[in-house]
Amino acid sequence: MARTRRPIPSHNLKRTRDGEVRRRNVLWRWRRLFYLVALVMVVGIAGVGFVLSQVELPDAPEIADQTTFICTSEVRPGQCNENTAIAELHGEEDRVNVGLEQVPDVVINAVISAEDRDFFDHRGVDPIGIARAAYTDIRGNSASRQGGSTITQQYVKNVYLSDERTLTRKIREAVMAVKLEQELSKEEILEAYLNTIYFGRGAYGIQAAAQAYFDRDVSELNLPEAALLAGLIRSPHRAEPYREPEEARRRRRTVLDAMLEEGYITRDERDAADDWPFDSFHHLVHWESTDSVEVRADARLIGADYFVEYVRSQLADRYGDAAVFGGGLRVYTTLDLDLQDKARRAVTETLDQDGDPAGALVALDDQGQVKAMMGGTDFSTDKVNLAVGADGGGSGRQPGSTFKAFAVAEAVRQGYSLESLVRSPSTEVFPDANAGADWTVRGGCCGGTATIIEATARSSNTAFANLMLDLGPDAVVDMAQDLGVESPFEHVVPSLILGTGAVSVLDMATAYSTFANQGTRIDARVITRVERADGTLVEEFTATRTPVLTVDEAAKVTHALEGVIDGGTGTVADIGRPAAGKTGTTQNNWDAWFVGYTPRLTAAVWMGYPEGSIEMTSVHGQTVQGGNFPAIMWQRFMASALEGTDVEEFPDPGDLDEGDPLDADLGIG
Repeated sequence: MARTRRPIPSHNLKRTRDGEVRRRNVLWRWRRLFYLVALVMVVGIAGVGFVLSQVELPDAPEIADQTTFICTSEVRPGQCNENTAIAELHGEEDRVNVGLEQVPDVVINAVISAEDRDFFDHRGVDPIGIARAAYTDIRGNSASRQGGSTITQQYVKNVYLSDERTLTRKIREAVMAVKLEQELSKEEILEAYLNTIYFGRGAYGIQAAAQAYFDRDVSELNLPEAALLAGLIRSPHRAEPYREPEEARRRRRTVLDAMLEEGYITRDERDAADDWPFDSFHHLVHWESTDSVEVRADARLIGADYFVEYVRSQLADRYGDAAVFGGGLRVYTTLDLDLQDKARRAVTETLDQDGDPAGALVALDDQGQVKAMMGGTDFSTDKVNLAVGADGGGSGRQPGSTFKAFAVAEAVRQGYSLESLVRSPSTEVFPDANAGADWTVRGGCCGGTATIIEATARSSNTAFANLMLDLGPDAVVDMAQDLGVESPFEHVVPSLILGTGAVSVLDMATAYSTFANQGTRIDARVITRVERADGTLVEEFTATRTPVLTVDEAAKVTHALEGVIDGGTGTVADIGRPAAGKTGTTQNNWDAWFVGYTPRLTAAVWMGYPEGSIEMTSVHGQTVQGGNFPAIMWQRFMASALEGTDVEEFPDPGDLDEGDPLDADLGIG
């Protein structure tokens, strides 16, 4: 007997119909989404096709050497030229075109591995390459790192577009790159690229580079030579073998590793090329630049050479040597010629005898603009800019007790009262305190105990050693870096409070200016605006502000530092108006400092021998300390710089007892 289906209950029938309706709705939504995506793709493809059909690539312009002019803060936009500039930058250029058939495969493979591994596969823009570049940058894998721009995009930018960093320019670059790939073969694009790319030493194109670096024809280049040249493309000024041999070797190794990954060379070939010594070619490591930096005579007389050279290095880092020495840039800077002359006088009239140490001075206004810079006593005899540390070709110098201001700032930020008493004996030993070793500190004050204010004015070493241990070395170093000191301080130890780490004069000026700016860090800058030769804007630089301390916290730090000038170790720096600062002298009197400020102007002064490790125990018959020669230079500069200006007061520090007492085992509350 056949089984009879039971009727479906009405509530189940409704549920089934509702499910069918939902399934139909979901299916329709997916279909609509598919049609919408398809429509967008069709419209997008049609739009790209229309855009490309409308794009006309101009003829490649004749590339001529154009002088870059550097102007001061007094020059208005559009007015920087040969008549208003304080310096001109230009260089000799060498351009020799060669056919691709003259370029050996090893050179082509090196360039492609370094700059665009998928060159023969993409159509001008390489999304995969962009993603890979971002991924390797995030991972920090320098061995396989390459930029996101294809060779075609680089050629378009170098020949048709400017160096401005805008989204509009990147879009134009991408569109023109795709268009170029439609009109030229890969071989034609690669040949044009190799003949126009800048390799440094005034060499445009691979043939000129082969001559400049190896004194030979491009057809004769071998693997290590090809890899070195390919490694220069990204930024040749940073890897100049004559100045930066280690960076040049690192770049070459990166290219060799990329060639190995791509299968162009074997492991043995890679290792042999990596071992190839630079000094086997005299021409590579013995070179004299033909690039020219001409500083106007009147600017040279007031010591502006150091400032101009620092501006040049900043431009080269941002735009490359090709743009700096041949791009016809118009560069507007922060320099004030009057203040620069006053800075020169303060340094040279204080250190005015043969055999005197060098002096450096940096002055910042309340907008972070470098208004004056003396990187040494005489640029004609020593071109190392001692004001900017490694950026000027030298190294940082130990700041001595000027570092103590950062502990004061950290104490205030942690909520301590400036009236807290700290142990301040003449000598104190801290067992196992300094990287596991006993730390002996000499130099106290005030009968064995001192408030933070007293310890700052008298620069008590033992008091600040106690303070450093209570606050924590990491916290104090973090504060210094937050305020503007960019030194990495690889080894954070308590003795840093006595100024044993390396810093630059510019960094110290930036850090102290944060106190002057009521707790807001304003990064130092020397350039305000860059234009092309036709007056169009390349880039504008505005103040970068970062809150570090509150207004009340900064006012308390300033009050403590005022005591240094009012009756402490820096009385020589008195300028007859409210000012705050700190002296600094390193062990063995190798370095001496005074860093100080008023509400609108900050100046940092350093003094020492450029060679370092030379005691300043008999300069004009005196032992140099931060409270004599550096304080004198600071006072002379600030007094003349502020002459005729309104006297301004610092913000009221409020209740100095406000805050917590120090830990009982360090102070007595």
